[in-house]
Amino acid sequence: MRKLVLTSVAALAATFGTAAFAQQSTVSGAAGGAVTGAIVGGPVGAAVGGIAGAALGTAIDPPPREVVTYVQEQPAPAPVVVQEEVVVGKRVPDTVVLTPVPQHRDYAYAVVNDQRVIVDPRTHTVVQIVN
Repeated sequence: MRKLVLTSVAALAATFGTAAFAQQSTVSGAAGGAVTGAIVGGPVGAAVGGIAGAALGTAIDPPPREVVTYVQEQPAPAPVVVQEEVVVGKRVPDTVVLTPVPQHRDYAYAVVNDQRVIVDPRTHTVVQIVN
């Protein structure tokens, strides 16, 4: 019986965690998953939801389509080479000069290691790699 309850709670937490991930919310990651899991399945659901939420909470929302289009259409800024791999969710060094995206203060872009990247200018975190 306990195995059935755990399996059911895990399935519900995964379902609600995915639905919560698709929506904008103020609580995300492990905390959001734990809250959702607790509502669905009590203490056991909180534990399962926290794990599911932590996995989902590491994803980054992509920028609006008009930001991507703008970055694709602009002349490439001076390219920069860094030793670190350019990965969504990781920071580019503070030495990388970012070009702001007009009308969208939450985004900037640069060409790093021959890749055009959209970056959160406050944190220097890569939001999207533009192909």
